[in-house]
Amino acid sequence: MTLQELVHQAASLYSDRIAVCFDECDSQPPIYYTYRTMINAASELSNFLQLQCDFQGIQEIGLFCHPGINLPSWILGILQVPAAYVPIDPDSPPTLSTYFMKKCNLKYILVEKKQVAKFRSSHDTLLNYDTFTVEHNDLVLFRLHWKNVEVNLMLSDGKDKYGKEKMKNSKSSGNSNEGKSEECIDVRLKHCLAYILHTSGTTGIPKIVRVPHACIVPNIQHFRIIFEVTQEDILFLASPLTFDPSVVEIFVALSCGASLLIVPSSVKVLPSKLAVALFSHHRVTVLQATPTLLRRFGSQLIKSTVLSASTSLRVLALGGEAFPSLTVLKNWRGEGNKTQIFNVYGITEVSSWATFYRIPEKILTSTLQCELPVPLGFPLLGTVIEVRDTNGFTIQEGDGQVFLGGRNRVCFLDDEMTVPLGTMRATGDFVTVKDGEMFFLGRKDSQIKRHGKRLNIEVVQQVAEELHLVESCAVTWFKQEKLILFMVSREDLVEDYIFKELQKHLPSHAIPDELVLIDALPFTSHGKIDVSELNKIYLNYMNLKSDCKLTGKEDLWEKLQHLWKSILSLSEDSLMVPKESLFLHSGGDSLKSIRLLNEIENLVGTSVPGLLEIILSSSVLDIYNHILQTVFPDEDLPLSKSYAIKRKFSDINQEETSGKSLQQKSGMPLTCDNEISAFIALSRGSQVLSLNSTKYLTNLGHCPSPSSSDLISQLTSQNMKSTKPPPIIEKSEKVSCIAEVSKEEKPVIETEKLELRVRWRSDTGKCVDASPLVIIPAVDKSSATVYIGSHSHRMKAVELYSGKVKWEQILGDRIESSACVSNCGNFIVVGCYNGLVYVLRSNSGEKHWIFTTQDAVKSSATMDPTTGLIYIGSHDQHAYALDIYKKTCVWKLKCGGTVFSSPCLSLIPHHLYFATLGGLLLAINPATGDRVWKHFCGKPLFSSPRCCLQYICIGCVDGNLLCFTHFGEQVWQFSTSGPIFSSPCTSASEQEIFFGSHDCFIYCCNMQGHLQWKFEATSRVYATPFAFQNHNSSDKTLLAAASTDGKLWILESKSGQLQSVYELPGEVFSSPVVWESTLTIGCRNNYVYCLDLLGGNKK
Repeated sequence: MTLQELVHQAASLYSDRIAVCFDECDSQPPIYYTYRTMINAASELSNFLQLQCDFQGIQEIGLFCHPGINLPSWILGILQVPAAYVPIDPDSPPTLSTYFMKKCNLKYILVEKKQVAKFRSSHDTLLNYDTFTVEHNDLVLFRLHWKNVEVNLMLSDGKDKYGKEKMKNSKSSGNSNEGKSEECIDVRLKHCLAYILHTSGTTGIPKIVRVPHACIVPNIQHFRIIFEVTQEDILFLASPLTFDPSVVEIFVALSCGASLLIVPSSVKVLPSKLAVALFSHHRVTVLQATPTLLRRFGSQLIKSTVLSASTSLRVLALGGEAFPSLTVLKNWRGEGNKTQIFNVYGITEVSSWATFYRIPEKILTSTLQCELPVPLGFPLLGTVIEVRDTNGFTIQEGDGQVFLGGRNRVCFLDDEMTVPLGTMRATGDFVTVKDGEMFFLGRKDSQIKRHGKRLNIEVVQQVAEELHLVESCAVTWFKQEKLILFMVSREDLVEDYIFKELQKHLPSHAIPDELVLIDALPFTSHGKIDVSELNKIYLNYMNLKSDCKLTGKEDLWEKLQHLWKSILSLSEDSLMVPKESLFLHSGGDSLKSIRLLNEIENLVGTSVPGLLEIILSSSVLDIYNHILQTVFPDEDLPLSKSYAIKRKFSDINQEETSGKSLQQKSGMPLTCDNEISAFIALSRGSQVLSLNSTKYLTNLGHCPSPSSSDLISQLTSQNMKSTKPPPIIEKSEKVSCIAEVSKEEKPVIETEKLELRVRWRSDTGKCVDASPLVIIPAVDKSSATVYIGSHSHRMKAVELYSGKVKWEQILGDRIESSACVSNCGNFIVVGCYNGLVYVLRSNSGEKHWIFTTQDAVKSSATMDPTTGLIYIGSHDQHAYALDIYKKTCVWKLKCGGTVFSSPCLSLIPHHLYFATLGGLLLAINPATGDRVWKHFCGKPLFSSPRCCLQYICIGCVDGNLLCFTHFGEQVWQFSTSGPIFSSPCTSASEQEIFFGSHDCFIYCCNMQGHLQWKFEATSRVYATPFAFQNHNSSDKTLLAAASTDGKLWILESKSGQLQSVYELPGEVFSSPVVWESTLTIGCRNNYVYCLDLLGGNKK
């Protein structure tokens, strides 16, 4: 019997039932495959592989992929060839992966298409593979060659010695048929192998383990019975493919007609998100995990969700590490919980599990204190267990090492080609046998000699974990000198309290030397405690403890350098970390960033507000400067880019903002032919930029509304909320079309609310899909100008109040890009269908500079007021940063899809956001063009991202408005009934967000993603709304929106109540911009319109 035959039996009975579910746990709905779909996909892959692969020797095929909906089909497809599957983790160190592949002499590997670039870059210098590759659906087949490839894992001699010793013990343990003619299993038999793994290498060089079907199938058959799995169950793939419990999870589910739930690896490290997915959304019934993985939920979440009275979980099997004490386990269970809990034990060398023990319900429900250890239990089907003393003799009582085997429970280690049936393997695990039951003592490497007495450090861990205030803990024997207890506490702990409690339960030789409080236990990809990472944490702790008092800036810089190298596992050499180094691009991630934050705050002895954002988005020099502001606030500090941004809150003279000390790649010169203008710029979505020659204006008294802009809101949101723009009041001689909401929410004529009347219109020659840019000079508001382009290739400047054309410039092709103003106010920037980005003088339209991309530019540019750089996207799939003063491209970035929408700039953190028609939302470092994070939304993004202090929001053509933190974590999604092309617009308070949808509604949500109101227009809403102040009420704002049938809608922003409507004589894809009492917008009847907003009592 083989693994694939077990699945085929189930598929024949349950062909239409759900076999696999993959949930991204984000905005996308889960994907489901039935057994029929899964088997069909597997058969197609098998046929493909049989045609392409020419095996010589062992039939094995690598699989380089992340978890996904196709994973079981890919595994089955390989097994059906027949061949063994060889999982390669894309996130493991390339040296280890290469060693593993070479040791296996792997000739073929299937690489997930999404991972091809990573595979090539990770192994290009180590592998010589054919340039010829073959594609099959979402996979690419590579053929590998291993001539002249040397791989050195650089392991220490001590570890290697232990590894060899264990192999020697394993082989010398021999088999039960010694002296007889041995019956062997041969690895080269065609249908022999199921999969190939390697051990973790924590006790020496990783060993290759080739697992026959005959070894693993008894595990699957027995667990189906023990766990009582039926087609109604849902099992979770908790283990990575490189950890053999994953085989049990996959094939127990798929051999019973049950469902297998798969989530991305990134979700597994987010306890609350994972708990919601497992126990709320999918109602998982069977969970197999390491105790460390379970501990990451935290005792409160375990009790309230995982092991609550109402949990969906029927079976919890814990293995791979020492089982938690019964006291801890009972504290984890919610009252009334009925989950069956199992202790399972095994080793990879006899894959997968060897024993099981179900914790009796009467023990779990007992209120008595239980000090009994949990036994390893009973052997699984076909498994033989022996306990041997130091002389190799089997014992029935006392302490000894566990040996595992069985007639067919045999695997091939490293270069073994044949192995005698019934071979017993040494485990390195020690137990005590009492009354016929085995109790785990610890691994060989957990036994230490301290103060002249033997000690098992896992006993110390178990005792510490039972303490009331301890969430989780781990113990290490640091450099064989110090016993260190690492502890995650439920609340602030006093070190003396912990030591006093430990002394009540442990002998003196077992009391730890030091206690180190940490935020979370580090763990390996297999879900076990990462001891090497704990040792690094302790090293940092020692370095900081030795001299916590900072002597000055230089001392801080040196200690920051040490922390940077230590946490990122960089060489501790004398070389200085480059000042421009970015944390995320030096090997950092979100978990390591929290470690760095904690270490820095421990070092300086105080919290450093905003430091986490700086760590994740800025250079090491920026981090240093940010810390200096907290620690040495009175000293003169060197300026870096991020520091300059912080300084804008106070007045900065012109020399400071333009001086060389900023060390910017691109700095705006003091003058740009003319004196720098002071001005206010308005663009779609209530974006307001107010600049002058000496500082960024924070008083928006001249602005049309307190609506936040991407820049202003982050600079001074409080000031914005307190300012009141001038009222919108105009006299009118005629009434045009005014409306309110009837009971059916349809517009009706009403004459007492608000009136829209055309002030002027200007012919552009063809459709106007671009949105206006309105610039109001601070010195002379009456000379306000509208800049807009059209399909006629014309870019024109029109006086806002009179409609007089100031200038007109003919560009090379149609214009859909909306204009952007330069930092100095003397230039406007606009993209064109011919792939060019034009920089025109704002006073004359004269061409100052033309930059060439490789495809149409429909994206509208964004300007960075801290550097003067212009950012824009192109249909050539690139994002560009342009210095229009030096006439150079500072950087360009391949975005992985066409960039149609406009970029969005955040100052804190200093991120630039781009969206692609390939469905990617990208966060980019504006200074370097390096990608900070990306999120795949699944469908094209025509909407432009919009950011505020907390979040970034964007619409998707799947009808969802998506909300993210500035570090890429999705917060919520709001669903409409049609595609969203409209870009979001936020209110002044940043508590509401407005947008339109092709379902003909205009929506208002709060920042928690809850609907506040929706208004039904008469056609699709493509344009971006614009929030502005109501002229009759200082605390009341209005919302201007447009539908594609040409109607302009004025709504009350808090309630969505209709105030006025006006119909233009053509379709509208342009977005409105409001300044004082004027609304400007383009129309597809070839005209740009300016309308007056007239208060009813002033008409």
